[in-house]
Amino acid sequence: MSLLYALLIGAIAGWLGGKLMKGGGFGLLINIILGIIGGIVGNWAFGALGISISDGVLGDIITGAVGAVIVLFVAGLFKK
Repeated sequence: MSLLYALLIGAIAGWLGGKLMKGGGFGLLINIILGIIGGIVGNWAFGALGISISDGVLGDIITGAVGAVIVLFVAGLFKK
């Protein structure tokens, strides 16, 4: 069940991060991958800054979306 949860939250967070950065998503598979990587990056970034996001689905989506935005920003720097 936790794998399904991670995939669902990853897809939502990746889609949201894509909307915030580029105005559109990248397809379901890329959104899931981006959201999962974003969740890892978001957890690291919030931990390093000492920021605590609420537990639960909403907190996981926010953390993943912020992390996805960070990943997209860094990828955009290398693309130029």
